[in-house]
Amino acid sequence: MLRIILFLVIIALAAAGAAWVAEQPGDVVLSWNAWRAEMRLPVFILGLGAALVAIGLVWWIITALLRAPGRMKRGRFERRSGRARHAITQGLLAVGHGDAAAARQHATAARRHAPHDPLALLLQAQSAQLEGDREGARRAFLAMAGRDDTKSLGMRGLYIEAQRSDDPYAALAIAEEALLLQPNSAWASQAVLGFRCARADWTGALEILETNLSAGLIDKKAFRRQRAVLLTARALDVEDSDESLSRDSALEANKLAPTLVPAAVLAAKHLAQTHQVRRAMKVIETAWQAGPHPDLAEAYAHIKPGDAPNLRLARVENLIAKNQQDFESALAIARAGIDAGAYARARRALEPFIDNPTQRVAMLMAEIEHGERGDTAKARAWTLRAVRALPDAVWTADGYISDHWRPVSPVTGRLDAFQWQVPLAALPAKKTVVVEDNPFHDALIASSAPEALPPAKTDEPVTVTIETAAEAVVVTPTETETAVVTIEPEPAADKPKDAKDKDAAKAAPEPSAAAETVIPMPSPPLFHRRAQPAPPVIPIVRAPDDPGVDEDAPPEEFPERAPAPAGQTGSWRGYRPPR
Repeated sequence: MLRIILFLVIIALAAAGAAWVAEQPGDVVLSWNAWRAEMRLPVFILGLGAALVAIGLVWWIITALLRAPGRMKRGRFERRSGRARHAITQGLLAVGHGDAAAARQHATAARRHAPHDPLALLLQAQSAQLEGDREGARRAFLAMAGRDDTKSLGMRGLYIEAQRSDDPYAALAIAEEALLLQPNSAWASQAVLGFRCARADWTGALEILETNLSAGLIDKKAFRRQRAVLLTARALDVEDSDESLSRDSALEANKLAPTLVPAAVLAAKHLAQTHQVRRAMKVIETAWQAGPHPDLAEAYAHIKPGDAPNLRLARVENLIAKNQQDFESALAIARAGIDAGAYARARRALEPFIDNPTQRVAMLMAEIEHGERGDTAKARAWTLRAVRALPDAVWTADGYISDHWRPVSPVTGRLDAFQWQVPLAALPAKKTVVVEDNPFHDALIASSAPEALPPAKTDEPVTVTIETAAEAVVVTPTETETAVVTIEPEPAADKPKDAKDKDAAKAAPEPSAAAETVIPMPSPPLFHRRAQPAPPVIPIVRAPDDPGVDEDAPPEEFPERAPAPAGQTGSWRGYRPPR
């Protein structure tokens, strides 16, 4: 509305001005040498306006002709850029969808329309990677590494391609160059740190860790933990060659991470060697309270070399005083008790775990049976049971199981990846149990999950009913360990049509009289087991436990002492990798 009013006001002012000019009297005379022009004032003003408009039009035409090539070039560039952007967008979407053919087609179009666009180079590299064309991807990343704006991205791509080609030297050179050019590059820092750890260059790895902290790539808490891991690795590596450096590194590592088991064990060893036994015991006690571990118990028991076995047993009892019900505490007491000849004490410690034992529990029970009573049959039974018993915790990282602690994962190169836990593949699973020796085992199917097994009572019989198309069978075990099987025939069908069928029907017993058969049944509970906590992760199916005892085995088949299962040794050098 305002624009309309303003337009009308302008038109009115122009009309008023034109009327005013037309009413003005006077003449305008132009004289140049012999040429003379004379006209009235309104005519002169009208001619002047027309001349100005003509001059403006001519100037616009001239400038338009001069600017036409530039405008045409700019328009062509904009059209090519639009096509290139469209090809890049569609190509990246195709890469995300996994369509290699479409990604290659759009990458070709983007390279044709915008050969120097960074996104076009990225699309070319990703489409080549999607197709498995490593040489094409390497050329694209080389082109990106030659530009200032995509240098870091190009070097990362070259690093990945070097890894895929199993060329660690080229990958290391690229990562180190990228770290020099951009110190705050997270991928280059992690790559160089992993390579230095793989070469056991712990001092160089510590320098990279300091650089990561100053660049803000890690926080203070993660820095302390990772530094403790690297110091522990260096202490273990130079333990034989440089005892002083090993001691300083182990003590600093224990100060940074008191709960790190290998650091605590090695620090306690060095402190005990310098006659600081109380301080060494305090170091192990602190780590034990955070997480019990067999190596901590072994180091604590042998903190004073040459002590009698009964003194070591008393020392272990002092260690586990605050958490006696822990699984590792029971195993530590059992181990020390066997070494000291206190088999009764060892047996009492393992009693809560013998119903569902692990491999270490089964082997310790075999030693107890053989050492206390000389019962080779029971010892051999426990040894056989250990083969299929539950697994024990081990050092594991990224699915890799090691018999000793390692600072980095050999699978991914991740620092501080090893954890003391039960491997996932060895965890028990829920399974279905079928009682084969029962006449009605097809119906007696129960889950072995502990939470699905309520405790049975002797005063409440267990009833199992089997219904088929022809009969119903009811099985009821009682306290006399027998069951009465009542077979109730179905109602009478239609009468037989011929005389032969009528005679057969007369010979059959009356339907009111039910047939009863006594079948021996096991005393209840039928499938009762000790309740155990449910596994915290998705379990894997494993073989049933307890293969049984071979009573006819001759005594000489059992050795004097069952060999210990392969795993963490628990000694002072239990963490040292094989040379």
